[in-house]
Amino acid sequence: MKKLTFLFAILVTTIVTSQNFQLHNDFERGHLTTTFELFKMDKYGNTFTFVDFDYDSVTGTSNAYYEIARVLKTEKMPVGLHVEYNAGHTNSFTIPEAWIFGANYSKGNAKWGFSTYAGYKAFTGADGEGNFQVTGTWYWNVIADKLTFTGFADLWTENGLSDNTVFLAEPQLWYHLNKTFSVGGELEISSNFAGGSDAIKGRPTLAIKWNI
Repeated sequence: MKKLTFLFAILVTTIVTSQNFQLHNDFERGHLTTTFELFKMDKYGNTFTFVDFDYDSVTGTSNAYYEIARVLKTEKMPVGLHVEYNAGHTNSFTIPEAWIFGANYSKGNAKWGFSTYAGYKAFTGADGEGNFQVTGTWYWNVIADKLTFTGFADLWTENGLSDNTVFLAEPQLWYHLNKTFSVGGELEISSNFAGGSDAIKGRPTLAIKWNI
């Protein structure tokens, strides 16, 4: 449940600062997830951050994940410089800290757009193998002010190029009740994610979003 306001605000230049709060019902895992996103543009680029919390009836907060990214880009730069940090924790294990250093490119208008970056991914405390991550995000205003298709897709390695790569995508569809509230959901599509198998797995949610 991430990276979506990030793309919207990059490409719709009338939006300087935006933030939202999402509540998702995850049917496959049987828990609720809250997501808070914040995006801010300035004359030197943009900053994006979000935090996810998962909740279940047995342990309460069972998972937390945090990400912050900075893109350094001026009007004269065709490509931005991307720096990102992410980390998290679950009741079973700690999600390793990671830094990503790479290049960002985006293009779009009020109807549609995309943003993508590729970079070197460094895990804190890891030895030896180098890793990479490639991310793409998109939006499409299917019906102006009413229906939006948006999402992201990640591909990265954790133990060098010799190991299986991890794939994670979260396409979302939102129906806008008004400028403040939207209803919809997402489909998490993953392979080798969070200790899972290399089989493609799909996990749907229903959600409400509050644009603050």
